[in-house]
Amino acid sequence: MTLSVRGLSVSSLVRDVSFEIGAGERVGLIGESGSGKSLTALSIMGLLPDELRASGSIRLGDRELLGMSEKDLSRLRGDELAMVFQEPMTALNPAMRVGRQVTEPGRIHGRRHRAEDLLSAVGLEGTARAYPHQLSGGQRQRVVLAMALANEPPLLICDEPTTALDVTVQAQILTLIKTQLSRESSLLFITHDLAVVASVCERVLVMLDGEIVEAGSTREVLTQPKHEYTRKLLAASDLEARR
Repeated sequence: MTLSVRGLSVSSLVRDVSFEIGAGERVGLIGESGSGKSLTALSIMGLLPDELRASGSIRLGDRELLGMSEKDLSRLRGDELAMVFQEPMTALNPAMRVGRQVTEPGRIHGRRHRAEDLLSAVGLEGTARAYPHQLSGGQRQRVVLAMALANEPPLLICDEPTTALDVTVQAQILTLIKTQLSRESSLLFITHDLAVVASVCERVLVMLDGEIVEAGSTREVLTQPKHEYTRKLLAASDLEARR
Protein backbone atom coordinates (compact mmCIF):
# COMPACT_ATOMS: atom_id res chain seq x y z
CA MET A 1 0.00 0.00 0.00
CA THR A 2 1.44 3.37 -1.04
CA LEU A 3 1.76 6.37 1.27
CA SER A 4 1.59 9.64 -0.65
CA VAL A 5 2.28 12.96 1.08
CA ARG A 6 1.70 16.08 -1.01
CA GLY A 7 2.21 19.70 0.06
CA LEU A 8 2.03 18.91 3.77
CA SER A 9 2.30 21.99 5.97
CA VAL A 10 1.86 22.19 9.75
CA SER A 11 1.43 25.79 10.89
CA SER A 12 4.82 27.37 10.13
CA LEU A 13 6.77 24.37 11.42
CA VAL A 14 6.49 22.06 8.40
CA ARG A 15 6.28 23.58 4.93
CA ASP A 16 5.21 22.02 1.64
CA VAL A 17 6.58 18.53 2.33
CA SER A 18 5.99 15.96 -0.41
CA PHE A 19 7.17 12.36 -0.71
CA GLU A 20 5.91 8.89 -1.52
CA ILE A 21 6.64 5.48 -0.03
CA GLY A 22 5.74 2.47 -2.11
CA ALA A 23 4.60 -0.91 -0.83
CA GLY A 24 7.49 -2.74 0.82
CA GLU A 25 9.80 0.28 0.63
CA ARG A 26 12.02 1.33 3.57
CA VAL A 27 12.54 5.09 3.73
CA GLY A 28 14.52 7.11 6.26
CA LEU A 29 13.65 10.67 7.33
CA ILE A 30 16.70 12.33 8.84
CA GLY A 31 17.47 15.70 10.35
CA GLU A 32 18.32 17.41 13.60
CA SER A 33 15.90 17.77 16.51
CA GLY A 34 13.26 20.38 15.71
CA SER A 35 13.50 19.91 11.95
CA GLY A 36 9.88 18.74 11.66
CA LYS A 37 10.39 14.97 11.41
CA SER A 38 8.11 14.00 14.29
CA LEU A 39 5.44 16.52 13.27
CA THR A 40 5.40 14.89 9.84
CA ALA A 41 4.88 11.48 11.45
CA LEU A 42 2.19 12.75 13.82
CA SER A 43 0.39 14.33 10.86
CA ILE A 44 0.30 10.97 9.09
CA MET A 45 -1.04 9.28 12.22
CA GLY A 46 -3.58 12.03 12.89
CA LEU A 47 -2.05 12.70 16.31
CA LEU A 48 -1.06 16.35 16.09
CA PRO A 49 -1.63 18.49 19.20
CA ASP A 50 -4.92 20.40 19.14
CA GLU A 51 -3.17 23.73 18.65
CA LEU A 52 -1.57 22.63 15.36
CA ARG A 53 -3.30 22.18 12.02
CA ALA A 54 -2.07 20.27 9.00
CA SER A 55 -2.91 21.11 5.39
CA GLY A 56 -2.12 19.44 2.10
CA SER A 57 -2.77 15.78 1.35
CA ILE A 58 -1.81 12.49 3.01
CA ARG A 59 -3.12 9.41 1.23
CA LEU A 60 -2.72 5.80 2.33
CA GLY A 61 -3.73 3.75 -0.65
CA ASP A 62 -6.88 5.40 -1.96
CA ARG A 63 -7.88 7.03 1.35
CA GLU A 64 -7.24 10.63 2.32
CA LEU A 65 -6.08 10.80 5.95
CA LEU A 66 -6.04 14.57 6.43
CA GLY A 67 -9.49 15.63 7.51
CA MET A 68 -10.57 12.07 8.30
CA SER A 69 -12.70 11.81 11.43
CA GLU A 70 -11.16 10.52 14.64
CA LYS A 71 -13.57 7.59 14.53
CA ASP A 72 -12.35 6.55 11.09
CA LEU A 73 -8.69 7.15 11.96
CA SER A 74 -9.01 4.97 15.05
CA ARG A 75 -10.11 2.12 12.79
CA LEU A 76 -6.85 2.46 10.86
CA ARG A 77 -4.37 3.01 13.70
CA GLY A 78 -2.87 -0.23 14.90
CA ASP A 79 -4.28 -2.06 11.90
CA GLU A 80 -3.27 -0.38 8.65
CA LEU A 81 -0.77 2.08 10.08
CA ALA A 82 1.17 1.82 13.32
CA MET A 83 3.85 3.82 15.07
CA VAL A 84 6.74 3.07 17.43
CA PHE A 85 7.72 6.07 19.55
CA GLN A 86 11.10 6.96 21.02
CA GLU A 87 10.01 6.47 24.64
CA PRO A 88 8.12 3.18 25.10
CA MET A 89 6.57 4.17 28.43
CA THR A 90 4.49 6.79 26.62
CA ALA A 91 2.81 3.93 24.73
CA LEU A 92 2.52 1.40 27.57
CA ASN A 93 0.05 1.27 30.45
CA PRO A 94 2.15 0.93 33.64
CA ALA A 95 -0.70 -0.84 35.45
CA MET A 96 -1.37 -3.52 32.80
CA ARG A 97 0.63 -6.69 32.22
CA VAL A 98 2.50 -6.65 28.92
CA GLY A 99 0.80 -9.83 27.71
CA ARG A 100 -2.57 -8.11 27.71
CA GLN A 101 -1.16 -4.93 26.20
CA VAL A 102 0.53 -6.69 23.32
CA THR A 103 -2.73 -8.35 22.24
CA GLU A 104 -4.81 -5.17 22.55
CA PRO A 105 -4.39 -4.04 18.90
CA GLY A 106 -5.78 -7.39 17.82
CA ARG A 107 -8.75 -7.19 20.18
CA ILE A 108 -9.58 -3.66 19.04
CA HIS A 109 -9.60 -4.71 15.39
CA GLY A 110 -11.33 -8.05 15.84
CA ARG A 111 -8.29 -10.29 15.54
CA ARG A 112 -7.10 -12.94 17.94
CA HIS A 113 -3.43 -13.24 18.86
CA ARG A 114 -1.63 -15.22 21.54
CA ALA A 115 0.49 -12.96 23.71
CA GLU A 116 3.17 -15.63 23.96
CA ASP A 117 3.49 -15.80 20.17
CA LEU A 118 3.77 -12.02 19.75
CA LEU A 119 6.31 -11.67 22.55
CA SER A 120 8.31 -14.68 21.40
CA ALA A 121 8.66 -13.11 17.95
CA VAL A 122 10.59 -10.22 19.52
CA GLY A 123 12.64 -12.38 21.89
CA LEU A 124 10.57 -11.85 25.05
CA GLU A 125 9.53 -15.38 25.96
CA GLY A 126 8.11 -15.71 29.46
CA THR A 127 7.35 -12.02 30.01
CA ALA A 128 3.58 -11.99 29.42
CA ARG A 129 2.77 -11.52 33.12
CA ALA A 130 5.36 -8.79 33.69
CA TYR A 131 4.49 -5.13 34.16
CA PRO A 132 6.37 -2.54 32.07
CA HIS A 133 8.44 -1.31 35.04
CA GLN A 134 9.81 -4.83 35.49
CA LEU A 135 11.40 -4.76 32.03
CA SER A 136 14.48 -2.96 30.77
CA GLY A 137 14.23 -0.07 28.32
CA GLY A 138 15.16 -2.33 25.43
CA GLN A 139 12.60 -4.94 26.47
CA ARG A 140 9.86 -2.31 26.74
CA GLN A 141 10.70 -1.11 23.24
CA ARG A 142 10.36 -4.70 22.02
CA VAL A 143 6.89 -4.87 23.57
CA VAL A 144 5.88 -1.70 21.74
CA LEU A 145 7.31 -3.10 18.50
CA ALA A 146 5.36 -6.33 19.00
CA MET A 147 2.18 -4.28 19.49
CA ALA A 148 2.86 -2.25 16.35
CA LEU A 149 3.51 -5.35 14.24
CA ALA A 150 0.72 -7.52 15.68
CA ASN A 151 -1.75 -6.85 12.85
CA GLU A 152 0.92 -6.68 10.12
CA PRO A 153 0.17 -3.04 9.20
CA PRO A 154 0.87 -1.95 5.62
CA LEU A 155 2.67 1.11 7.04
CA LEU A 156 4.96 1.23 10.07
CA ILE A 157 6.39 4.52 11.33
CA CYS A 158 9.34 4.40 13.72
CA ASP A 159 10.18 7.70 15.41
CA GLU A 160 13.69 7.52 16.90
CA PRO A 161 12.97 4.05 18.37
CA THR A 162 16.61 3.34 19.29
CA THR A 163 17.85 6.75 20.45
CA ALA A 164 17.70 6.02 24.19
CA LEU A 165 19.22 2.53 23.89
CA ASP A 166 22.82 1.40 24.11
CA VAL A 167 24.53 0.21 20.94
CA THR A 168 24.02 -3.51 21.55
CA VAL A 169 20.30 -3.20 22.32
CA GLN A 170 19.92 -0.75 19.43
CA ALA A 171 21.29 -3.36 17.04
CA GLN A 172 18.84 -5.94 18.38
CA ILE A 173 15.86 -3.63 17.85
CA LEU A 174 16.97 -2.78 14.30
CA THR A 175 17.37 -6.47 13.50
CA LEU A 176 13.85 -7.14 14.76
CA ILE A 177 12.41 -4.36 12.61
CA LYS A 178 14.17 -5.70 9.54
CA THR A 179 13.22 -9.33 10.15
CA GLN A 180 9.72 -9.03 11.63
CA LEU A 181 8.26 -6.35 9.35
CA SER A 182 6.38 -7.92 6.47
CA ARG A 183 8.05 -7.58 3.07
CA GLU A 184 4.86 -6.00 1.75
CA SER A 185 4.76 -3.39 4.52
CA SER A 186 6.24 0.09 4.08
CA LEU A 187 8.53 1.69 6.66
CA LEU A 188 9.12 5.35 7.48
CA PHE A 189 12.10 5.41 9.85
CA ILE A 190 12.77 8.73 11.56
CA THR A 191 16.20 9.29 13.06
CA HIS A 192 19.17 11.61 13.31
CA ASP A 193 21.57 8.64 13.22
CA LEU A 194 22.96 8.18 9.72
CA ALA A 195 24.46 4.79 10.56
CA VAL A 196 20.99 3.52 11.46
CA VAL A 197 19.59 4.81 8.16
CA ALA A 198 22.41 3.12 6.27
CA SER A 199 21.58 -0.23 7.86
CA VAL A 200 17.79 -0.12 7.54
CA CYS A 201 16.68 2.13 4.68
CA GLU A 202 16.99 2.01 0.91
CA ARG A 203 15.98 5.64 0.38
CA VAL A 204 16.53 8.80 2.45
CA LEU A 205 14.76 12.13 2.89
CA VAL A 206 16.73 14.95 4.54
CA MET A 207 14.73 17.53 6.50
CA LEU A 208 15.83 21.00 7.58
CA ASP A 209 13.67 23.69 9.19
CA GLY A 210 10.45 21.96 8.18
CA GLU A 211 11.38 21.31 4.55
CA ILE A 212 12.76 18.36 2.57
CA VAL A 213 16.08 19.64 1.23
CA GLU A 214 17.43 16.43 -0.30
CA ALA A 215 16.11 13.01 -1.30
CA GLY A 216 17.57 9.98 -3.01
CA SER A 217 18.83 6.46 -2.54
CA THR A 218 20.65 5.83 0.72
CA ARG A 219 23.91 5.16 -1.09
CA GLU A 220 23.60 8.30 -3.19
CA VAL A 221 22.70 10.65 -0.34
CA LEU A 222 25.30 9.30 2.09
CA THR A 223 28.17 9.08 -0.39
CA GLN A 224 27.44 11.98 -2.76
CA PRO A 225 25.35 14.51 -0.81
CA LYS A 226 24.22 17.51 -2.82
CA HIS A 227 22.92 19.83 -0.10
CA GLU A 228 25.26 21.62 2.29
CA TYR A 229 23.15 20.58 5.27
CA THR A 230 23.44 16.90 4.34
CA ARG A 231 27.20 17.29 4.09
CA LYS A 232 27.24 18.84 7.57
CA LEU A 233 25.23 15.93 8.97
CA LEU A 234 27.68 13.48 7.45
CA ALA A 235 30.68 15.40 8.76
CA ALA A 236 29.22 15.40 12.28
CA SER A 237 28.27 11.71 12.23
CA ASP A 238 30.25 8.61 13.15
CA LEU A 239 28.99 6.77 10.09
CA GLU A 240 32.42 5.81 8.77
CA ALA A 241 33.59 4.62 12.17
CA ARG A 242 30.60 2.30 12.53
CA ARG A 243 30.79 0.74 9.07
